Amino acid sequence: MRRLTQRLSLLAATYLFVSAFSVHAQSSTVRELTLAQIETLVLRANRDVQAARRALEGAEAQIRQADVLPNPVVSFSSTGINSNPGVGSGSWNNKRIDNIYRVDQTIERGNKRALRVDAAQRLEMAARGDVSDVLRQQLLAARSAYVDLQQAQEKNTLMRENAELFAKTLAVAQTRLKAGDISPADVARVQVDAERASADLRGAEAERVRAQFALAFLIGEEAQASQLRAAESWPANAPVRATSIETTVEARADVRAAQSRFDAAERLRELARSQRTRDVSVGAQFERYAGNVPANSVGFGVSVPLFFGNDFSGDIQRAEVDRNTALDQLARVRAAAATEIARADSDLRAAGERVERYEGSLLAAAQRTAEAAEFAFARGATSVLEVLDARRTLRAVQLEALAARAEHARALHAWRASITAASTSVAP
Repeated sequence: MRRLTQRLSLLAATYLFVSAFSVHAQSSTVRELTLAQIETLVLRANRDVQAARRALEGAEAQIRQADVLPNPVVSFSSTGINSNPGVGSGSWNNKRIDNIYRVDQTIERGNKRALRVDAAQRLEMAARGDVSDVLRQQLLAARSAYVDLQQAQEKNTLMRENAELFAKTLAVAQTRLKAGDISPADVARVQVDAERASADLRGAEAERVRAQFALAFLIGEEAQASQLRAAESWPANAPVRATSIETTVEARADVRAAQSRFDAAERLRELARSQRTRDVSVGAQFERYAGNVPANSVGFGVSVPLFFGNDFSGDIQRAEVDRNTALDQLARVRAAAATEIARADSDLRAAGERVERYEGSLLAAAQRTAEAAEFAFARGATSVLEVLDARRTLRAVQLEALAARAEHARALHAWRASITAASTSVAP
């Protein structure tokens, strides 16, 4: 009996410690966040989204790099310098030296500049689509993390209520033990379940902290992770609208980005082929030779490359392979998008049916059974085993119902993300 009293005292102290910790955590500064606020923070502070924006800035710079003419080349040379009879006296202009000033300009042919710019613009469109797709993925990850936090908070509440109920049941059992109504073995059974409830509460607290840090990382708020709290209620279990998979797939950002990369690969293939159209270099020069009459003269020149060593066949073949690879990637992205939409639709319907079953009958029946068993046990009308079994069943059903709500919320967010069309705005 003394050992049982010590264990009861330890259980009470543990429960008081966990309760005090929970109250202290709740009394500190709390940031109640809605999903809309989470989405704003993701758009502004998510690191993956910021990296995608930097890639877009690089793609925009590539357009400026492509839309340029070859620079002219200015050259100066001196020839005809001879020590016999010498260059003569006087200023540099009067010396017997052949000074040549020349300007050369390469003229691109084969529409090379336009093809470069077009390819760069297509790649910029692909980078813009990447930003939109990364944002879609990170929003989905943040929404899922938000659901995890919602689930952890409610599980924490359930475990606290469960621990309180077992503490009350243990107090009733102790009273009945003093009255000689039940045996010490029955009290020990209640004590074991009460200790399990206390351990479950500590585990639920740890899950909530992990969920806070996971969400904080996605929104760039790691320093304030312990203050985060989900303020949204669970989404309604409403039927989903039918969507045209083909139309939805073509509107998605990842598909549009893959399409833009294929278009860019085609332009780059044409650019590789255009290298066989010879560029022409033209030049003009001014020549001054003080020893000649007249001393000043002008000249012009044209140069054309000869394709004896390199006919660019390797460049053309590589561009052809890149174009075919981009086409294969486009087909893969389209298939993956269609599969994601169909799977998300199926998962959402299944999750909705599960929530309906739990909220329709299972949860209420388990609650009534547990309350009846608790009421009867308090009045000595039922055994310890029956009340413990009813309490375990209620806890299991409550956790399963909570998991079903969380699963439905995740499935709803995944379905909405799968049918999200590409956004034209990528600014924070």
